[in-house]
Amino acid sequence: MQDQGRSTRKRTGGRLKNVRNTRKDEIGRLPTETQVGEPRFRTIAVHGNGTKTRALATNVASVNKGDETVAADIEDVVENDANPNYVRRNIITKGAVIETSEGRARVKSRPGQTGQVNAVSLE
Repeated sequence: MQDQGRSTRKRTGGRLKNVRNTRKDEIGRLPTETQVGEPRFRTIAVHGNGTKTRALATNVASVNKGDETVAADIEDVVENDANPNYVRRNIITKGAVIETSEGRARVKSRPGQTGQVNAVSLE
C-alpha cells in the first residue's frame, strides 16, 4: 500500500502523531511498468468518478517527425534514464529512448498513466 497522505515527520525531523487512519483517496498504487509486447490495457477507477487507462504492454507508438505524426512499431528500449534495469526488461517510461520502425525516438507521454506512447523522433 502506497500512502499519498501527509508526511509522518515534522520539518524538524520529529514524529507527527497519527490523528486518524488512512483514507481511501490517500492510498496510491504501485507504478505500471509498461513493457514492449502484445498490447494489453487495464482501466482503473480514479478519484472523482473518472477512469484511467493504463498500458500494461504495447508495441505501437505515435512518433512525431517534424510536422507529421506517424504510427510506428516499437522494437526495443535502447536507453532509460529513470532506471538502467528498465532497458534490460524492455520497460517504457517517460523519457525512455525507444527503437521504432521509423528510427530512434524519445517517449514524451506516460504510458502507465495515459495508455499510449507518444514520442519525438531523434533523427
